[in-house]
Amino acid sequence: MSEPQQKPGRSKQDYGTPREFLDAIEQRFGATTFDLAAHAENTTHPDYFSPEVDSLAQDWTQLAGNLWLNPPFGDIAPWAAKCAASAAPHRRIFMLTPASIGSNWFAAHVLGKALVLGLSPRMTFVGAPDPYPKDLMLSIFGEFPGFGVWRWRP
Repeated sequence: MSEPQQKPGRSKQDYGTPREFLDAIEQRFGATTFDLAAHAENTTHPDYFSPEVDSLAQDWTQLAGNLWLNPPFGDIAPWAAKCAASAAPHRRIFMLTPASIGSNWFAAHVLGKALVLGLSPRMTFVGAPDPYPKDLMLSIFGEFPGFGVWRWRP
């Protein structure tokens, strides 16, 4: 298995989330109601914000339920900030990112504001030939903050 070459901000930023992982999320937390960053080929839900409508410019507080977000990994900070500002008890936001707990965006927008689950095993995104080469985490805004590990696929 060859490792993908790392090209921060220049690599493909719109790989789809595997249906198997989304099924695990929905089994544990309930159905998702909206995809916050998608396009027609990679959306996880019929209702979504496409690049043309600029999700970060939209008012996420008008949405309810379990919101899904697999943001572009090249610039996570604005997405994490928007999640922290938009979460509420009736609106959970599930954000899938690299497990970058030493990053500035994590310290500023996720730590103490979300339930963070380290994911095991590694996943292969839709359209990618191999598993993502780094550990991933699922940050759940609107849940009691904390840390854990989730073995999403037995």
